[in-house]
Amino acid sequence: MILKSKMPPSLFSPVSALLREIEEAIAGLYLDNKVAGVRPRFSMALVALANHGPLTIRDLASFSGVTHAAMSQSVKAMKAAGLVHTEAGQDARSVVVHLSDKGRSVVPFLEAEWKATEAMLAELESELPYPLTKAVADVRKQLAKEPLRERLARQMRGIDSE
Repeated sequence: MILKSKMPPSLFSPVSALLREIEEAIAGLYLDNKVAGVRPRFSMALVALANHGPLTIRDLASFSGVTHAAMSQSVKAMKAAGLVHTEAGQDARSVVVHLSDKGRSVVPFLEAEWKATEAMLAELESELPYPLTKAVADVRKQLAKEPLRERLARQMRGIDSE
């Protein structure tokens, strides 16, 4: 049975689909090169651990630009894959993450993949009439005038009054 949504297609769907496609391409590269147990969302944390030594989940989250909860989930998955190990931090609430030998062994590949991904995206962007980075900068400029949350609230008020 095919279910049909009552909702119109989302304007964000193409952006979301493109981000998924990029992540799937990177994950496919990992598989093709037998980089086992690694997901694209792990790469920044693994590289940070290789370059800076053991870090707390909070520091890894900050470095990677994700929430503490998201990094906590990633650390659990990296630990299950044998890429890291953890220990209690100085206070009862913190957890310190250490790179395992297996994790250390994949870092050179992850650093090369990062450079290749950035080069691929720069190449793609050079082929476009309007670069993605320019589009994002233009969106950010408009959001500086009225942030997303305020825009959403304004739109909700408009819908409530209909």
